[in-house]
Amino acid sequence: MDTAPEASLLVVDDEPNIRELLSASLRFVGFKVVSAASGADALAAVARERPDLVVLDVMLPDMSGFAVVQRLREESGPHARTAAGVPDRLPVLFLTAKDGVEDKISGLTAGGDDYVTKPFSLEELIARIRAILRRTGGPTDDGRLMAGDLVLDPVGHQVTRAGRPISLSPTEFKLLAYLMANTDRVVSKPQILDHVWAYDFGGDLSIVESYISYVRRKVDSGADGAQKLIHTVRGIGYVLRRPAPVAQG
Repeated sequence: MDTAPEASLLVVDDEPNIRELLSASLRFVGFKVVSAASGADALAAVARERPDLVVLDVMLPDMSGFAVVQRLREESGPHARTAAGVPDRLPVLFLTAKDGVEDKISGLTAGGDDYVTKPFSLEELIARIRAILRRTGGPTDDGRLMAGDLVLDPVGHQVTRAGRPISLSPTEFKLLAYLMANTDRVVSKPQILDHVWAYDFGGDLSIVESYISYVRRKVDSGADGAQKLIHTVRGIGYVLRRPAPVAQG
């Protein structure tokens, strides 16, 4: 009996070799995959196929990947979703040959959820896709983020661990929200600086270390007997990991 696909993906790239290799590799690991070679084809495929995520090359023959995402965001929303069946916040992973800060900012500002720089490994791409799917499927219906007994409510601006309220400053709250949105994925100091301080901080990475320390002290140090959630990955960055299941004796 065939198993249900892990998720439905749309792969958009104008280079046939890359498009076919990605499509075949993603199908092999359990995804349903359709493909497109241009921005116009991608927009039509989204409306037709209703994918769970789009893997989108930035450089396309008719329009940039950034323009495709802007069109998707403009055309989505409650009314467009009812008419066309398109999710109002379709996750997008950019493929780009450029790794400059300005290019990354452009992609994230345009509405992308992540980016992978060419050349890339298939293992990394698959891991990034699954991380995005976990994150976008992670919030509860009321928008809360959860990792074990840690709960962050962005509407009420409240954080609890095992029911215990945790008081955070606005910056600490934003940092924790970013870590929880990327649960089980390592994020670098520059990524944290870009997202939490909105690209306008002076670029001193030591501020990230300081605030990680503040948040860790409040989230982990006060959790009596609970597993630590915020971890340092030396030479790379930080990660908030879901607690491992407790073995039943």
